[in-house]
Amino acid sequence: MADGGYDVADYRVIDPAFGTLAEAEELIAAALARGIRTIVDVVPNHLSDQHEWFRAALVAGPGSPERARFWFHPGRGPGGDEPPTRWPSPFNGETWTRTKNPDGTPGEWYLHLFSPEQPDVNWDHPDVRREHEDVLRFWFDRGVAGVRVDSAALLVKDPALPEVPADPGPGEHPAADRDALHDIYRSWRRVADSYPADVTRGERILVGEVWLPDVERFVRYLRPDEMHTAFNFDFLARPWDARELRTSIDTTLASHAPVGAPATWVLSNHDVTRPVTRYGRAESGFSFEAKRMGTPTDLALGRRRPARRRCSPRPCPGRSTSTRATSWGCRSTRSWTSSCGGTRCSTAPAASTPAARGAGCRCRGRAPRRRSGSAPTAPRRPGCRSPPSGPR
Repeated sequence: MADGGYDVADYRVIDPAFGTLAEAEELIAAALARGIRTIVDVVPNHLSDQHEWFRAALVAGPGSPERARFWFHPGRGPGGDEPPTRWPSPFNGETWTRTKNPDGTPGEWYLHLFSPEQPDVNWDHPDVRREHEDVLRFWFDRGVAGVRVDSAALLVKDPALPEVPADPGPGEHPAADRDALHDIYRSWRRVADSYPADVTRGERILVGEVWLPDVERFVRYLRPDEMHTAFNFDFLARPWDARELRTSIDTTLASHAPVGAPATWVLSNHDVTRPVTRYGRAESGFSFEAKRMGTPTDLALGRRRPARRRCSPRPCPGRSTSTRATSWGCRSTRSWTSSCGGTRCSTAPAASTPAARGAGCRCRGRAPRRRSGSAPTAPRRPGCRSPPSGPR
C-alpha cells in the first residue's frame, strides 16, 4: 500500500494485511445483527499502479484501448521532456510521471493527482463508469449500508488539459468540481436506490468527501438525485471560536435546507491534524497549506476543548462523524515511519511524498488478534493514548 489503502489494486478483495473477504462479510453481518450498519470507502478518482488495468496499459503502448482508460499523454517541449500540464497535487509533488517504451526510450506521461502509484482513471471512458457501478453493487450485495466516496470532486478532467487559471470561477478548474461529475453521481444514486430499504439496513447511502469552499457548488452534490450527504469540512477547518463555529453552523444549515440534505458534522479525518493537537494551538483552525510538524501545542487544552459537549457538533441537526483517532483522544505524532504498519501517521513539513507531507493521521493498523471470547484490545500507535476508560 503506497497510500494507506487508497491505492486500490482490486476493489473486490481485502488486502491481506487486514484479513479476507470472508472475514469482511462476517463482520458486516455480525455488525448488522447488532444494529450497526457498515459503510465502505470507495476510491473512484484513481487506482493502484498494480491494478490489472494499469499494468495492461503499460504493456499495450500509446494509442491502445487499454491506455484510453487512463490519462496517458505525450509530453511538451523538445523530445516531450516536459509534462503535459503543471497541475498542482494535493501531495505537493508532480502530477505526471513519464513511462518507458519497451526499448527503454522515454515514452508517454500518465496523470496522477496524488502519488505516482495512483494513476487517475478517465471517467469519459464507459469501462470506468461500468466498473465502478459494478463495484457498488458488489458491496451492496454483501450487506453494506453505503459508501464513502473519496475525493468526490476530482474525478472528471477537462480533456483539453488546460493549465489551472489563476482564479478559476465555478466549474472552470480543469481537474476539480467539473459539471459532468453530477451525471456520475446521479447514476450512482440510481444504483443505490435500486436496493429496497428495509428495517435493518435502511436505504443505501452515498457520503461524499467534497473539499469545496464554495457552499453553493458544494450543495449541488447533495441534490435529491445525487449524494445523500457530504462531510462538512468548513466546520472542521474553523478555529476554536464561538462566533466562527456559529457562523459555520448557520451557513451549513441554511445551504442544506433547499436540497433537503442532512448536514454531516465532523471535527477531523485521516487527512487533517488531529483535534487534540489542533485545538491546543494558538491558531486552532486548519488548512493544508499551514499544516506543519513542530508547531507548539497544549495537549491538555486540546483534549478539553473537543470534550466540551456544549461546543460539540452533536446537538446540531444532522449527523456527527468521528474518526477512531478522535474517539481515542490521539494526538498527531512526529513519527511517520513503519511503526504504523507502513501507513501514514503524522503531521509533517511540506514535501513531495505523501508520507513526508503528512496525512493528519492515516493510522489504519487493525487491532491485534485476540482469542475467542476475550475482550477486544485497542491497538496502541505512536502518538495515541489508550482509549478512555470512562467519561471525561
